[in-house]
Amino acid sequence: MYKTILVAIDGSAVSEQAFEAAVEQAHAWKGNLHAVYVVETGLFTDIPVDSKLEVMYSLLEQEGSGALDRVKEIAKKKNIEVETHFEQGHAGDTIISTAQKLNADLIVMGSHGKSNVDRLLLGSVSSFVVEHSVVSVLVVRS
Repeated sequence: MYKTILVAIDGSAVSEQAFEAAVEQAHAWKGNLHAVYVVETGLFTDIPVDSKLEVMYSLLEQEGSGALDRVKEIAKKKNIEVETHFEQGHAGDTIISTAQKLNADLIVMGSHGKSNVDRLLLGSVSSFVVEHSVVSVLVVRS
């Protein structure tokens, strides 16, 4: 039984498919649904802070807000409530720590991201979460 379900969103088509799967799980188990978008700040640790970095980070924040807004719209159309979370940090660690804070019983996520680089990065994130999570993880493939 999954009372609390956390779905990781990254704005990709496969993460929207993961959200659809999470909605199905929430309906089936009558669970609470949460969505998290993580800005991967580990990408910026070795880059000196300058205006280009601030612009890049701002674009990632906008992308995250848009992705969370889209899942809210999907949830509303499906007549289900979703609580959204915007986080920053190492994506894998942050997904796991958010799940722990929420006492999530299930983490749902896509197998990869939007671009070839994201596929490599996010593929490693899904692998990390599967390996380190103490709760069940559903990985949705496109």
